[in-house]
Amino acid sequence: MSNSTVSRRHFLKVSSIAGGGIMIGFNLLTDAVAMADTPAVFNPNAYVSIDSKGLVTLMSPNPEIGQGVKTALPMILAEELEVPWDKVEVEMAPLETKYGNQMAGGSGSVRTRYMPIRQAGAAARQMLITAAAQTWGANEADCYADNAFVIHKPTGKKLSYGELATKAATLPVPTDVKLKDPKDFKIIGARVPNIDNRKIVTGQPLYGIDTRRDGMLFAAVAKAPAFGKTLKSFDDTEARKVTGVKNVVAVPARNLVAVLATSTWAAKKGKAALKIEWEDKSKLESTTDHDTAFTEMVNKSTAKPARNDGDVDAAFAKGKVIEATYEVPALSHANMEPLNFFADVRDGKVDLYGPTQVPSRLRSEVAGALKVPQESITLKMPRQGGGFGRKLQPDNGVDAAMISQAAKVPVQMLWAREDDMQNDYYRPASMFKYRATIGADNTIAAWHINGAVMSTNANGRAIIPDGFPAASIPNYRAETQGLPSNINTGPWRAPTSNAVCFADESFMDELAHAMKKDPVALRLELLEKAKSQPVGKVGHDPAKFISVVELVAKMSNWGKNKKPNTYYGFAMHYSFSTYAAHVVELTKSPKGDLRVTKVYCAVNCGRVINKSGAETQVQGAVVDGLSHAMFSKVTFNKGAVEQTNFHTYKFLRMKHAPLDVVVQFVPSEDAPTGLGEPGLPPMAPAVGNAIFAATGKRYRKLPFELEA
Repeated sequence: MSNSTVSRRHFLKVSSIAGGGIMIGFNLLTDAVAMADTPAVFNPNAYVSIDSKGLVTLMSPNPEIGQGVKTALPMILAEELEVPWDKVEVEMAPLETKYGNQMAGGSGSVRTRYMPIRQAGAAARQMLITAAAQTWGANEADCYADNAFVIHKPTGKKLSYGELATKAATLPVPTDVKLKDPKDFKIIGARVPNIDNRKIVTGQPLYGIDTRRDGMLFAAVAKAPAFGKTLKSFDDTEARKVTGVKNVVAVPARNLVAVLATSTWAAKKGKAALKIEWEDKSKLESTTDHDTAFTEMVNKSTAKPARNDGDVDAAFAKGKVIEATYEVPALSHANMEPLNFFADVRDGKVDLYGPTQVPSRLRSEVAGALKVPQESITLKMPRQGGGFGRKLQPDNGVDAAMISQAAKVPVQMLWAREDDMQNDYYRPASMFKYRATIGADNTIAAWHINGAVMSTNANGRAIIPDGFPAASIPNYRAETQGLPSNINTGPWRAPTSNAVCFADESFMDELAHAMKKDPVALRLELLEKAKSQPVGKVGHDPAKFISVVELVAKMSNWGKNKKPNTYYGFAMHYSFSTYAAHVVELTKSPKGDLRVTKVYCAVNCGRVINKSGAETQVQGAVVDGLSHAMFSKVTFNKGAVEQTNFHTYKFLRMKHAPLDVVVQFVPSEDAPTGLGEPGLPPMAPAVGNAIFAATGKRYRKLPFELEA
């Protein structure tokens, strides 16, 4: 199937809607070959509706976790439909099979919905043009759509979409529909404010935490105080005496006790009054245990490297070996909106409402836990107060459903921040050992990385075997090992990339200084090798990588800035099909204090849908990356998290924030790629490299903790 046409067979249904209008459901396949017999690789469903007043509504199928899909997706639709932005509304779709994969993760929402939504909008536009032509008895070629009207070019007559919608619904789906020429885009690529901005700043109830239902009780949950402990017994006598507490239920399958009350505060007080005995069921792990194991692992080769180009051992035998070891800690997701979920399990029906990035998986696991058919479960999603990968786990919804089932009342489960910190699925701690040797021609002759990462089994991936600088170095070996752990770990914004980029790009900076080469020039030299003389598989597009390196060097005036007490660090990374390169500007006060004052970001992410939203995503990723590079860590002591709230799990404060984050996008005609995550990985190494430039000291362990 070409990008410019849509076949009739790709659409499921065209029908009238109540009150007059048109609704188009679509199921667009990515491969037209043997279509009747071959299942789609990507098979989304969504619905576009146009009512008799001309209002266009998009049921947004992907969860909104702050990445801007409630704005970007309707922008795509409005562009193809030829409707003004203020004529488009968007609603969050409930979980239904007709909407396809309703996941938010991997920076994929806009990337995967871009073409299907364009195609649906183009089809609707063509049907409206056909309806107008038939109404006038005119030639379709003489009609065109603009500003939510169909206009007859010879006479200037026009009909609104609302006037045409009902007739259009009776028409057959067009066999061939052309998409709009990108040179004519008016909305895609523009700056559009987030559609929820006013509601957010005025405190309107947008989030799961705002849920209120008749008869609902608030649930505070007591969970194990350490990984490896299991509920043995509890005494709820004092908890039941707290004013407002209505019930206390245990859910052994979830290793929790829930206190249900008429207010969050009463539930919290009741939880504090519980007397619970926990017993040790498995090893109580500590961060010191992990560090000892990591050190042993990275100094021992694996049986089978993940990648092994050339003859690494022979190359190391010939030259001076440069070594360095880098460490990153576990991290919490620490969403501003603590985990919560509403559940009402009664009379064989399950009503769920709350924040999740994986609604389909959540429904499936709730069905299994409650032993009910999935068809009996209704799941709707609000806007979410952060995700960052935490809500790729469905535990909040499963817990709430099982509490409601046990108590036989609707409940809103809300975790305290301390619960959130202790029961996260953390970014796993990891360690990386590097060795490299410089050849006689002052190029990198060999590179060896051995990475170890916490994992629920021994198969954890610490590295990206085919990531840069693979394919640029003749002798290249990458090894990865997983350290089995009973501590929950999971995806954290830009999984794997967030850790290995810090290590890779910091070590690359070390080599640049050892070779007396400019750090940017060294990257460009290696990328040119991957482009013209690659060694083995190339896991990136060198030309696109070069585009962001050259752009950020120009933006920052790299190598030419001579401002006093000002230093610069560079880093780059490729993730989620997107290329990002950052330059950090660091100033040093007369007392020696360091401050990141400015960050330059160049990004190649294909076509930008909402320039305002895209800039915001990159700027947010920069601040997030800086915060975790400088301050944040999670450590364990006998299974218990030592950081219990924001006084010990430190975040960047306003006084540490950059004064400016400048973002530019490489112009591109390609389809959009990922954007929510790629801006984060280069921050930690860019900051570390700038610190080295300012102080001559190399920090190889996160966080940098330059300030107590």
